[in-house]
Amino acid sequence: MALSKVDFNNINVTPAASKKLKWNSSANGFETGDVGGSMVLLSTVTASSSSTVSFTSGIDSTYKEYIFKFIDIHPASDSDVQFQFNGSADTGSNYNVTKTTTHFSAYHYEADTYTSVGYNTAYDLAQSTAFQTLSTSIGADNDQCGSGYIHLFNPSSTTFVKHFISNVSFVQSDDVQRIDYVSGYFNTTSAVDAVQFKVSSGNIDSGTIKMYGIT
Repeated sequence: MALSKVDFNNINVTPAASKKLKWNSSANGFETGDVGGSMVLLSTVTASSSSTVSFTSGIDSTYKEYIFKFIDIHPASDSDVQFQFNGSADTGSNYNVTKTTTHFSAYHYEADTYTSVGYNTAYDLAQSTAFQTLSTSIGADNDQCGSGYIHLFNPSSTTFVKHFISNVSFVQSDDVQRIDYVSGYFNTTSAVDAVQFKVSSGNIDSGTIKMYGIT
């Protein structure tokens, strides 16, 4: 449920001893507007032995923020495949927007033999047009998959770069629970109007990706 308006002048606090809230019926009109928001589902794509999943429409100036949710991404290959994404500034003709990013993770072996948290220099990018790795080594066993999200901020801006943040929880091929965190920006003042997801080797065997606009 979205909270659309709050009137601060109708909520007053009585002296500390009473520790109670009371309503004041008088208001001077100092209100906040649109302090809440809602998620609008724009598109859903279900992968089935898909080499890529692309969103080439609906990313425009209508929304200042987009969220992509990945649900049970399961690769066809079990050879340390990475789940990746990139942006396009030409409606999907090319996915090669220059980006700078940072990547860190935490993980825990299923056998409880090892845990770690650290920065991953192998998966960050510095002014690169390559696909950004969002999660590493998702396993392809029947019970292994990855789920998470990425936020993309104001992709239609022609003034500023476009920031994004991602968080993906997944099980590696060697039975390790891992969570990867990525942040960065598309270093362009052109509008980013399409986004593509893929795995680094083989196809996405199954999984769902949903795109939301945030009001």
